[in-house]
Amino acid sequence: MHDLKFPIGEFTFNKEESSAKLMELISNIEQFPQELKEAIQNITIEQVNLKYRAQGWSIKQVIHHCSDSHMNSFIRFKLALTEENAVIRSYFEDKWAELSDSLDNDISDSVLLITAIHSKWTKFLKTLNPEELKIEFIHPEHGTKISLLENIAFYSWHCKHHLAHIKLALSSEVKYR
Repeated sequence: MHDLKFPIGEFTFNKEESSAKLMELISNIEQFPQELKEAIQNITIEQVNLKYRAQGWSIKQVIHHCSDSHMNSFIRFKLALTEENAVIRSYFEDKWAELSDSLDNDISDSVLLITAIHSKWTKFLKTLNPEELKIEFIHPEHGTKISLLENIAFYSWHCKHHLAHIKLALSSEVKYR
């Protein structure tokens, strides 16, 4: 049985590989809204409340999380490019997933946000030059420096990771609620 928490595997970063595949990574981010819309086409209220695993998030929480997370990521890029040694703001995604907007069965606003953010974000990402891709921000939770290239690679993975969760919840013979 495959890992339900990490159905596409855990994120790993290889600088050389990511540099060579930069346009593919950005394309993954760019295509996410359309792939999401295709995956949830005609989704029902019952289905948005399905989980991909026991103790996991429901489909609606995953979608609302992607909207929150991807907005934060876009802001992190701008902070890194406009501040010296930018320290980004972390947040408790598990607590955000329990807020009223993340428990709302109406996912349409989050899908619209994802569509708009990804459009603007990917246009922006395509303009970054090699020197800008090396710029780092500091994550305060663990004090690590993360380059913009690594963040692009992470969010390419993040899109595929959560899309896999949604597809898993919709296709699973075992229904988690």
